[in-house]
Amino acid sequence: MIVDAQGRRFRNLRVSLTAACNYACGYCVPNGKRLIAAEDELTGDQMFRAVELLIAAAGVEKIRITGGEPLISPKFDTFLTGVMGLALNDVSLTTNGQFLEAKADVIVASGIRRINVSLDTLNPLSFRHIARSGDLDTVLRGIEAVQAAGLRVKINMVPMRGENLDQLLPMLQFCLERDIELRYIELMNMGHLKHGAQYQQQFVGRDEILECIGQTYEFSRTHAAYDSTSVRYEIPGHGVFGIIANESEPFCSACTRLRLSSNGYLYGCLSSTHRHFIGDILDLPDHLALARLQGVLVNALADKQSLQFRGEVTVMKFIGG
Repeated sequence: MIVDAQGRRFRNLRVSLTAACNYACGYCVPNGKRLIAAEDELTGDQMFRAVELLIAAAGVEKIRITGGEPLISPKFDTFLTGVMGLALNDVSLTTNGQFLEAKADVIVASGIRRINVSLDTLNPLSFRHIARSGDLDTVLRGIEAVQAAGLRVKINMVPMRGENLDQLLPMLQFCLERDIELRYIELMNMGHLKHGAQYQQQFVGRDEILECIGQTYEFSRTHAAYDSTSVRYEIPGHGVFGIIANESEPFCSACTRLRLSSNGYLYGCLSSTHRHFIGDILDLPDHLALARLQGVLVNALADKQSLQFRGEVTVMKFIGG
């Protein structure tokens, strides 16, 4: 087992099935430039092989399937089915929900028990402005479909000044009424936001979010897993919400996440441009592949920040959120 001086190891793997996305959210990409699939993306078989090796080499226990937007990848159906057959403690999925209704049967049949849906507003006009694509009602129907099938749903919202700050409470009320855990995500200083004014203009921190909620609800901090990115709060008699406070309350010191990009690179930290190619390892016999992978993982773990996220020019959608 590879462990660093702070006791961190790679327990959670985020797998980006594709860099392509049908949305072009302003906090992810500049100028409405929609992301497309990389020319050298791994095949489904190669990606599954990479996951098997990372489980063996790093002791990965949990996998989250991400993108881009994973539901538009032709690899999605077979990859999800294959991963659900592995010896893992948890498999989850993050999606923008636009194709959730269409893929609901495949998702439910796979046996996966929980998904996260990225949704920043319940206002249809604001939705189109932020996502630069898509249809809000289609997303809401998809959420309803998987909930009706028994899946646990969380919704991720990025509050942004000048964009959707008026949605802090409506989104929370929507989620509380449906037994959905809403997670507010502080805007991350990444990609095109790193060197521009947009980040400072739009950033909304934990304290401001809590102040807004506190005008309507009483809440108290509650339990979260040791390596959780989310600070969780309970509203008695109503439910739970969380804040991923990467700036206000950094969680780097307990981070156990590793990211596999769709074109075969491992990223040990979102706050580092370092990446480690493993595509040339995947065709090797197990004993050679695992030996090579051990060295790569040591270097990837060393990329992690000790205390706090510093921001980076890397585009998050390329490496799995």
